[in-house]
Amino acid sequence: MAKELTDFKRMCVHTITTKPWPIEKAAQEFSAAGIGAITVWRDALANRDIRQTGNLLRDLNLEVVSLCRGGFFPALTAIGRQTAIEDNLKAIDEAEALGAPMVVLVCGSAPGQSLVESRKQIQDGIGACLSHAAAARVKLTIEPLHPMYAGDRSALNTLAQANDMAEALNSPNVGIAVDVYHLWWDPDLENQIKRCAQNRNLSAFHICDWKTPTLDMLNDRGLMGEGCINLKQIRGWVEESGFTGFNEVEIFSNIHWQQDQHQFLEKIKETYLKYS
Repeated sequence: MAKELTDFKRMCVHTITTKPWPIEKAAQEFSAAGIGAITVWRDALANRDIRQTGNLLRDLNLEVVSLCRGGFFPALTAIGRQTAIEDNLKAIDEAEALGAPMVVLVCGSAPGQSLVESRKQIQDGIGACLSHAAAARVKLTIEPLHPMYAGDRSALNTLAQANDMAEALNSPNVGIAVDVYHLWWDPDLENQIKRCAQNRNLSAFHICDWKTPTLDMLNDRGLMGEGCINLKQIRGWVEESGFTGFNEVEIFSNIHWQQDQHQFLEKIKETYLKYS
């Protein structure tokens, strides 16, 4: 079991978590709350000078953990696959400008073709971006998603599959994000976390909770403690493997987005210490 959390120095909050706030407001509030880091979603950078925004975040003593998201490599046509690669090259450039050391990949899946073919296209797509990522000193971080997303959002649905792919790519510019929302159910999770870390591929750790019943497949994640995930146990496995990075709060929630975001952030802080 993980050690108790007593402060927010290793806490990171994704901009999507407090979606109603523009990034400047979110950064000010996170910093004032003593939160140590921020992960930036690409939509939050729209119509902004990305380099200037990165400087603003660091001026507020926030470490920029990552840029979300790249990926969505599979497509039924060669043109579609090339378009995806070009968007991922753009995401790498955005991460470099922001000062983010990695781009998190929601890898994609193409309805109308097998998951095996989609996985091949994901690996090929990441491979096509690796030289650009290396030049920018940006890590491409594979995030396996829950099987309910296999049809259209990710053909990678277990940490074992992500480990297989990262090992096949065999690059220092490839990593893996362990997100409890997607992986908590996996009976082999502890072993696969160890495997991931032993290969130096464990790059990110995302937290929230799985509510039962879940009202929306995408936008009904819970605050820590609102659901059935044993967060402390999984964090313990991650930390025992040697991971010393941030605990990234990533909550998509139509319910929480409708609340006062100041009150929501206070709940995030409270439940982070109590249940994470």
